[in-house]
Amino acid sequence: MTRGLWFVAGAGVGVYAMVRGRRAAEALTIDGVTDRLKGAEVGWQMFRHEVAAGMAEKETQLRERLALAPQVRPELNPGPTADRTDEEQP
Repeated sequence: MTRGLWFVAGAGVGVYAMVRGRRAAEALTIDGVTDRLKGAEVGWQMFRHEVAAGMAEKETQLRERLALAPQVRPELNPGPTADRTDEEQP
């Protein structure tokens, strides 16, 4: 019984090592490295968007709490002067 147990344990370890080795070899190929870099880029973009959304939400909360006027960002809201052409200006 003991030999059978060790045989099964050894076979299991061998299969596990073979699968892990194959995954490591695939990760080190050009396609594997490219996939990992793309995944890291997507993760970084998601992180940046989450941080920006959290900052905007916290700023809104602080402005409401302190009774300040909402901040207008000129690059997002150009205003009426940006729509004029040179002919329309006095």
